[in-house]
Amino acid sequence: MKKYLLFLLICLLTTHLAFPQHLAIRYRVAEPRIADSLDIAHYTEKRGLRAGTMVFGLNMGVWTFDRFILKADYAHINMHTINENFKHGLVWDNDAFETNMFMHPYHGSLYYNSARSNGYNYWQSGLFAFGGSFMWEMFMENEHPSTNDIIATPIGGMALGEVTYRVSDLILDDRKSGWSRFGLEFAAFLVSPMRGLTRIINGDAWKKRPTSGKQFGVPDVSVDISMGIRTLELKDQILDQGMGIATEIKVAYGDRFETEDTRPYDYFSINANLNFQASQPILGQLNIIGRLAVRDLLDKQKHYLSLGLYQHFDYYDSDTISVSSAKTPYKFCTPASFGGGLIYKYKGLKRWDIDAFAHLNAILLGGSLSDYYKVDKRIYNLASGYSTKLGADFIYRKDVFAITATYDVYHMFTWKGYLTEKDWGEIEAKTLNAQGDRSRAILHAVGLRADIKLKDRLYLTGTFMNYTRNTKYRYFPNVFSNSSEGRLMLTYKF
Repeated sequence: MKKYLLFLLICLLTTHLAFPQHLAIRYRVAEPRIADSLDIAHYTEKRGLRAGTMVFGLNMGVWTFDRFILKADYAHINMHTINENFKHGLVWDNDAFETNMFMHPYHGSLYYNSARSNGYNYWQSGLFAFGGSFMWEMFMENEHPSTNDIIATPIGGMALGEVTYRVSDLILDDRKSGWSRFGLEFAAFLVSPMRGLTRIINGDAWKKRPTSGKQFGVPDVSVDISMGIRTLELKDQILDQGMGIATEIKVAYGDRFETEDTRPYDYFSINANLNFQASQPILGQLNIIGRLAVRDLLDKQKHYLSLGLYQHFDYYDSDTISVSSAKTPYKFCTPASFGGGLIYKYKGLKRWDIDAFAHLNAILLGGSLSDYYKVDKRIYNLASGYSTKLGADFIYRKDVFAITATYDVYHMFTWKGYLTEKDWGEIEAKTLNAQGDRSRAILHAVGLRADIKLKDRLYLTGTFMNYTRNTKYRYFPNVFSNSSEGRLMLTYKF
């Protein structure tokens, strides 16, 4: 699983690096353009049978690989295992953090894009993602179906799916031919495999058309790619540090101040941190904020304010820094989160651009590092709750100097804890059915970023993040943890 995750991240990073000039010339410098009506009609024709068949085929393909290549025990299924799954019902599973909170949502994005690439919209494609997840949990494994998977896979899959679908739309161009066309189709396939497969099945991958085939036209897109040095520090009884190479990718898609005739994810932002550091996971952070609906509250000469409904996907992961400190700095996520958001912009200054945001979200499913729950591959508590996000940007003379400040707070409640009288030597991890330690965790993520222009498109970037976790346990002593990280990078802005 970790090798597959590493391969996926390398492919996505390679795609971003392979086509930056394409994005710069076509999508940042050029004026945004609306989609051609011919492209909309061609790519929004609903093909339900094909979409359903692709979801079914995806599950069968993964099961075949697990059963006959990996020879996994959980892939030995029959009518008895299927009947037992329906009879027993859902349980909280004990899979690893990256498996439950990233790989399952990514798998959900494949279900989602099976429908999205066959004419269905955001909400309709989400139903296909749920159907694919339900089929897998109830039919394709001999382990009891997972409560957290049936939530994280389709909902997280909707966020990852829509983002990858729209990024692939930026890459594709039906007017091209030859090796140029092959390169674009291959890149789009890496970003959105099910869309690429759909285009191969229906022949769109090589058909030359008079229009670009861009379902969303040419939106306003900016891409920042940063690379440099990262330090990670866990403040505990001892001071321990880790240093490595950090890569950060920031994408802003669409105009967050545009509120007319908008659809889900006409505006979204991505912040992804990829780390190449001893003992640390490759994917250290992934934040997606996708706007679902929006309305103006105020649009005056100096002030702008809008209220919107947003989907959030947050993923923060770290591991022990060294043998001298056996503790993990931080580990938390919200693969299923929705809420309201205010976007403000002050337009009264000539040399400064100032904007701010505030979000209040319901967390349907989240996860937070546990100090006591260590069962099978799980060292975190599953939870639900709410979060708040605040942030502001201060930009001097468009791009000479910029400061961004963020403050996120997550309240995670683990309701279904295990009973302390259980004999852990006799516990079967696959059937324990516990969210973790019964607890309440309050997590703070405070960030500060500064960009200084060195020359055209090249910037010196410094970032600082501080993570604190205060977990109050029902049956164990409370724990407070504090860790921080800093990055010094060079950033190229497309």
